Amino acid sequence: MATSAYKKAGVDIQGADTWLKGMGRKVTATHSSAVMKDRGHFAGLFDLGKTKIKDPVLVSSTDGVGTKLKIAELTNKHSGLGIDLVAMNVNDIITTGAKPLFFLDYIAVGKLKPQVMSQVLQGVIDGCTESECSLLGGETAEMPGVYAPGSYDLAGFCVGAVERKNIIDGKKVKAKDAVIGIASSGVHSNGYSLVRHVFTDKELKKHQKSLLMPTRIYVKPVLKLLKKFSVHSLSHITGGGLTKRIPSLVQEKPKLKVELIEESWVVPTIFKHIQAAGSVSDTDMATTFNMGVGMALTLPQKEVAAAIRLLEREGFQAWQIGQVL
Repeated sequence: MATSAYKKAGVDIQGADTWLKGMGRKVTATHSSAVMKDRGHFAGLFDLGKTKIKDPVLVSSTDGVGTKLKIAELTNKHSGLGIDLVAMNVNDIITTGAKPLFFLDYIAVGKLKPQVMSQVLQGVIDGCTESECSLLGGETAEMPGVYAPGSYDLAGFCVGAVERKNIIDGKKVKAKDAVIGIASSGVHSNGYSLVRHVFTDKELKKHQKSLLMPTRIYVKPVLKLLKKFSVHSLSHITGGGLTKRIPSLVQEKPKLKVELIEESWVVPTIFKHIQAAGSVSDTDMATTFNMGVGMALTLPQKEVAAAIRLLEREGFQAWQIGQVL
């Protein structure tokens, strides 16, 4: 009786349980041996001892995907958003040198639509698999009256760990260090309020393939770089764009600055379409978007060529985009 009354109020517990049960086997496939599967009904347990990190420092991040959600709703294309959600978190984690360990998601919906939510959750699973990060748990909340039918919001939370002696904190950055930029897949998950402001719905649909391209996950190539090269600082180019995030490479050394090399990297065509549609200035573009650089790092000039070769072997285009002065 209570369940029936709750369903009449707009919340279908049984439907949600059926959907989650169907996705459960796929979620379990992301788990590492450190996930304690036989414990905890209300929270996930993770055995930090199995990471073999001798002096671990935990690193955490939380983020969402912003108003990119509205373009997914407009085009009814949702499969990449789960990858975005994972990427926005794990890419922040690795800037400290940490390896992502586990991830949790929060999905809030007006009315549960299993087909849509399955696309989103499959993306989360794919993102966790790509990051070698366990999907430890999550929450799906049906909230009629807060979200309209067909609307939803996503949030993610990630925890990683790094050996204390290996923390990347930017304190080793030096003058004459090189700045390497690693290519983005496009807009990623920042600046979509501006995108939606300058494009009509027709234009959003026209550019949907580029606009809904998932955020690149940089975990594997960056962790390989950290093992082989003297990386001094890392920056995930997100909110604030190049203008805000590139200077963060030297924020621990106030006397230093980064000088970018003009036209040293490839700017994806989608940014040119955005700029033209809204007559957006170069300054506003650079303070909103990644402009083709999804991750940036500093390291000694002598290591640049070998580092770029490693990134390219991993399938990531990269360039020397600047220098520390």
